[in-house]
Amino acid sequence: MPETAPAHAHPDEGARHGRLTARPALTASTAEPGTHHLTGQALLHVPQTPHPPTRLAVVLHGAGGTAEQALGWLSPHAATAHAMLLAPQSIASTWDMITGGYGPDVTRLDAALHETFTRTTVEPGHVAVAGFSDGASYALSLGVSNGDLFTAVLAFSPGFMAPLVRHGRPRFHISHGTGDRVLPIERCSRRLVPQLRKSEYPVTYEEFTGGHEVPRQTAAAAMRWWTGG
Repeated sequence: MPETAPAHAHPDEGARHGRLTARPALTASTAEPGTHHLTGQALLHVPQTPHPPTRLAVVLHGAGGTAEQALGWLSPHAATAHAMLLAPQSIASTWDMITGGYGPDVTRLDAALHETFTRTTVEPGHVAVAGFSDGASYALSLGVSNGDLFTAVLAFSPGFMAPLVRHGRPRFHISHGTGDRVLPIERCSRRLVPQLRKSEYPVTYEEFTGGHEVPRQTAAAAMRWWTGG
């Protein structure tokens, strides 16, 4: 089970190590269905469901992408998954880890998570991180570093991972197109998946016929895997 207490068992670990401090507060707040603008250009999508959703997935865009694009991959499946989606916008054209080291984007994401946990009810153990391309590499890295918050990682066509610390033991769903010419599968997911399994992380891996993309059926399968449906 994830930790419910604040993070940082080691006081020298912080944003520059990719560590997030926000945790679900089990408030009684419920955000209205729709897409809400949060601090730091983040978007919170709340699907229309019979009962307020209590799952949350952070969705990370690829290089040169936007928070709006990130929502588009999983929002068609959010209501079925009974899940809210939080899509932050990177400060630069891609995520801090890739451009110069953890820090600014971790801080921005942490603020958006704090705001989300204040405005909505999210159950501990039901928080995931997802991403495509550079966003998938970032999701893998943040997932390993913050497995005490994220219990699941959905990585669509990742290139690499570079965690500085490791906490918790999340499970992983990784997918990649066999014809990907941007991040070739042989150098990327076929290398990453054995590394994760060697470290004894649970990994579900899917290869599909296609390029550098998130097919609708692949996104749906990843969401079903996350929610157990």
